[in-house]
Amino acid sequence: DNAAIESFFGTLKSEYFYLNRFDNVNQLQAGIRHYIHYYNHERIKTKLKGLSPVQYRNQALAA
Repeated sequence: DNAAIESFFGTLKSEYFYLNRFDNVNQLQAGIRHYIHYYNHERIKTKLKGLSPVQYRNQALAA
């Protein structure tokens, strides 16, 4: 099932790709790397009790 990755790509496109303009492929690649870091480490989700995915996983592993 590809639902998780399809959901991520939909979010990536709506929150990053469609809102920015890129002059070259290198700029796009660097921006996508930055967005993936933001998505995993800084972007809070209400489904994860107000934590980022990394914070949520670390909390679960510490328990």
